[in-house]
Amino acid sequence: MKIKNEYYRTIWLDESQEGVVKIIDQRSLPHQLVFEELRSLEDSAAAIREMHVRGAPLIGVTAAYGMYLGLYDAAADTDWDTFIPYAIETLQQTRPTAVDLFNVLGRMKMALAGQSDQNGFVATAKALASEVAEESVDFCRNIGLHGLALVEDIYQRNGQQTVNILTHCNAGWMACIDHGTATAPIYAAHDKGIPVHVWVDETRPRNQGARITAFELLEHGVPHTVIVDNLGGHLMQHQQVDMVIVGTDRTTREGDVANKIGTYLKALAAHDNQVPFYVALPSSTIDWTLRNGVKEIPIEERLSLIHI
Repeated sequence: MKIKNEYYRTIWLDESQEGVVKIIDQRSLPHQLVFEELRSLEDSAAAIREMHVRGAPLIGVTAAYGMYLGLYDAAADTDWDTFIPYAIETLQQTRPTAVDLFNVLGRMKMALAGQSDQNGFVATAKALASEVAEESVDFCRNIGLHGLALVEDIYQRNGQQTVNILTHCNAGWMACIDHGTATAPIYAAHDKGIPVHVWVDETRPRNQGARITAFELLEHGVPHTVIVDNLGGHLMQHQQVDMVIVGTDRTTREGDVANKIGTYLKALAAHDNQVPFYVALPSSTIDWTLRNGVKEIPIEERLSLIHI
């Protein structure tokens, strides 16, 4: 996607120097565009844990590049049988809910099992990280193509009036590598010339909607309005929402979805008002080991300090 008409992804290899990965530090948005260099396993773990990067697909890719950086940065005489499990565990402990993190690290563990020296470990980890990044881009592009048909259908049934879409939190390209999940159909529709307007939940307590989703949509030229979280149900009651699209951090094999706090209330309001409610997800976000989301998905809790 573009910022100030210049193309960016959320994470990329620095082609000018080996052992450096660059990210957009999302903590500075929307007021500053800050690029950060990751040079080690510890840098990558901190970036995930402290939310320099966020969003299930991006967390997974950052963890994959974190393995590459850790292996590249390690001493030549490292005990690999000890270091690789340590590196995987370090990254797994950064965020508990988003399953992409665990899926990617499981793939990394299997891939590295076929190597025996540092050069092999580094090359394998780097290649897999880049592969996972490209997979994520393809997943999101295809979500956009499939979701476009839904938007087009509403557009035609509404007499070619503007399609009003409500989304919660940020499931845009900043949460992925490119395109986004929930926003991919929005961008695809806008780019095709279908008039869309997005109701952007502020999404407390970290305001990812107001800070990041609104920033993305503004840069892409998509009409949008930032709203307080509790306004969504009122808008649905008054027929001002045509569809809801959200993302997911983890989805069980039976379809239970864990997304940012507040998503459940939007789903209830949509159901009560017969508003179509969609979860846009790549296959990497499905946890096939879990069945009941309420009982089995670990939910991250963060302490928020408010000074009065």
